[in-house]
Amino acid sequence: MSDSFAAPAAQPVTVSDAAARRINAIVAKSEAEKALRISVEGGGCSGFSYKFDLTHDRDADDVVIEKDGATVLIDSMSLAYMDGAVVDFVDDLMGQSFQIRNPNAVASCGCGTSFSV
Repeated sequence: MSDSFAAPAAQPVTVSDAAARRINAIVAKSEAEKALRISVEGGGCSGFSYKFDLTHDRDADDVVIEKDGATVLIDSMSLAYMDGAVVDFVDDLMGQSFQIRNPNAVASCGCGTSFSV
């Protein structure tokens, strides 16, 4: 039987160097919170939105991404919308923010926090 009909393998979410540095700087200021949790929720001006939270808890279905001492947690439902995405931290004239470069998004809002697939 041919493998040509197999589902494509999930591409991992990656964390940029800038995002890892910023996560480390943020959690260093907290005694309790040790990771950045990213989730995808319904809503936002484009259909879905990213939610960023600091946490110390890992759930059973979390995918754990570690880079240079920084930990990012993404639940399995959110991961389905983020395959191949890059978590970045941008510091420019518009401000500072975590941003997700998501190859699955077909549209996004101007602020970069909501998207559609």
